[in-house]
Amino acid sequence: MGKVDKYNIWIVDGNQVRLNIFSSFLYGGNEQRYPFNPKGEIWIDNAISCEEYYLTLAHELNERHLMAKFGWKYITAHDSSLSLEQTIRHSNERICREHEASLKKVSPTDYSNTKEIRGIPDSIQIQNIYRVPVGTREGVDVWIVDGYMVRKNIYPDFGFSGNDRSYHFIPPNEIWIDGQVSCDETEYSISTELRERKLMGEGKSYDDAYSDAIDITLKHREDMMKMAKSHFRIAIPDSLTMYAGTRDTTEK
Repeated sequence: MGKVDKYNIWIVDGNQVRLNIFSSFLYGGNEQRYPFNPKGEIWIDNAISCEEYYLTLAHELNERHLMAKFGWKYITAHDSSLSLEQTIRHSNERICREHEASLKKVSPTDYSNTKEIRGIPDSIQIQNIYRVPVGTREGVDVWIVDGYMVRKNIYPDFGFSGNDRSYHFIPPNEIWIDGQVSCDETEYSISTELRERKLMGEGKSYDDAYSDAIDITLKHREDMMKMAKSHFRIAIPDSLTMYAGTRDTTEK
């Protein structure tokens, strides 16, 4: 997943970690917590949803920093990081509700003007859909949304992600990612939507744009697999504990 500050962020196969390294591995980890976690890396369990990914990453970065720089015990650093999560969750809620309040009504239809729920108006107000602001990619705002509510109240065939050119109910210049998507699928979904949206803007039909976007995302998947396979082998200590607490005296 690239770097955040000076740390390499990896989504890992949590099932394999639990089977072969440490059975209590959950959500994520860092080298201050787990002695098998390589130095300078943050691990995120692929079992978690994209909605929880950004919170887990903030948790692990904060936890590692407190243990490495200040020598905090794991449980204290962990509790502090849970408090940070709560702050972010409340902030996200405020941002999402303010965003929804600023939106104009939208049409509950797709690119072909198909409306799948007959009983709703032709123009609706978006409510309780947005969950997490991801940021801006290539000038397009990316949001994690409540896919269940989208399928229940707007469009039953919403397929885990979408953009403003494929769905008329998605506001202009936005991409939506269903919060149920696993964190290891998120970047592929964003990549697909960005490419599909770009091609549709250039005049391609939805079907052709979608097909081309999927092909490009497949290449992205293959490149990521090669990168993961080329990663150095990790060293597993003979004795494993819940946390390492090694403290990095060079931590700034």
